[in-house]
Amino acid sequence: MGPQPAEHPNHSSHTTTTWQTHAAPRLNRGAFSLPLTVSSGFCLSFRSVGEISQFAEVMRSPKQPAKLDMLLLLALLLLCNGVGYVHGRTIHENSVDLHALLDFKKGITSDPQGALNNWTTNTHFCRWNGVNCTTTRPFRILSLNLTAQNLQGQISSSLGNLTFIESLDLSHNNFVGPLPILGHLQKLQILYLNSNHLNGTIPDSLGNCSSLAYLDFSVNSLVGAIPPKLGSLSNLFYLDLSVNLLQGAIPQKLGSLSNLGYISLKSNQLEGSIPRDLGRLSKLQVLILGQNRLSGEIPHDFFNLLAILKYLSLESNMLGKALPPNIGDNLPNLIQLALDGNSFEGPLPSSLGNASLLQLLDLSNNSFTGQIPTSFGKLSNLTTLNLELNNLEARDDKGWEFINALRNCRSLTSLSLSYNQLQGSIPHSIGHLSTSLQQLLLAGNSLSGQIP
Repeated sequence: MGPQPAEHPNHSSHTTTTWQTHAAPRLNRGAFSLPLTVSSGFCLSFRSVGEISQFAEVMRSPKQPAKLDMLLLLALLLLCNGVGYVHGRTIHENSVDLHALLDFKKGITSDPQGALNNWTTNTHFCRWNGVNCTTTRPFRILSLNLTAQNLQGQISSSLGNLTFIESLDLSHNNFVGPLPILGHLQKLQILYLNSNHLNGTIPDSLGNCSSLAYLDFSVNSLVGAIPPKLGSLSNLFYLDLSVNLLQGAIPQKLGSLSNLGYISLKSNQLEGSIPRDLGRLSKLQVLILGQNRLSGEIPHDFFNLLAILKYLSLESNMLGKALPPNIGDNLPNLIQLALDGNSFEGPLPSSLGNASLLQLLDLSNNSFTGQIPTSFGKLSNLTTLNLELNNLEARDDKGWEFINALRNCRSLTSLSLSYNQLQGSIPHSIGHLSTSLQQLLLAGNSLSGQIP
């Protein structure tokens, strides 16, 4: 999730309302003097005439005549009535935002936590739950945050009229129906509608939200293709469309979003190859494309510009052929690499041993051949190494040398070599692996001899 907008300032930040001709009128009697200058926040803090009367009593001087008490009370009533009128006018002057929220409320069919209980015209909408506004008139909505309120219903496209809004977070609710049309929101930077039950397609008009930096529609039931017009969002940093029913190819135009640092399209029904242009995203740190139907090979120059990539997840696809031999050299900051459940073949690149920050390396359930590189022993931060369900070989002492090298992986907790073509006796060096090792799997091989 992304940065949250600043909270709406308290009522003391409201502008001061002053009635003046040439000079502020004053009540004068002897040495007593009161300027008639009252802030809107001051007046709106009183809930009744009785509270204003109590305030006047506290402010009264012990020597002050009773008639002056009445004048003071009358002045406060008149001024606060005026401020209430002006503040009420603020609502009507900005009826677009007001009606946008009221239309949104009409679409709510269940509000079990009472999140919208104070959404009435008796209260200024800037004080409604979840709403933050600008601090100066005309008050405009800057953010709407109703995350995790168990709200049910449909999201009204009337929210597309909140033209000053910068952040909209309706995540972790039970909304149904299509995505709202928000294409006119030029200032929108954060849009979180994830973890609902939304369906339908992603509107092309979303590409008009030119300030959008954080977009999360994950964990819904969205269908159709990813709109190529998302490639127009030049400020986009975070894109999560995972766990939906999206189909078609990954748009090449996503490769033109030079500010992208996070992409997750996991658990959809995407097809075709990984766009070569994604390899141009030099700021990319997280690329998660697992559990789709992607096919083809990874171009050997794909990782040349992805030097700061930390998480690469391509598991459970139909990708194949050999891995780029220099993959470890080009990804020095890699922390997790998950390529399991594909059709990769050929040798395991020894350059992976140069990705010294690796903590998880999962190459299981592929068709890799040859020996396990001893360079993996340089991965001192490695906690999980899963190489099961391949065609990896160890037929002699040289083939088993990798076990001795893995002694240097002092953080290793899980090692799986099951269902390969390992043969012969298990080397005694296996007893010198990390003292943190909790799981060692060797089933499905052709091992013989005694267990060390």
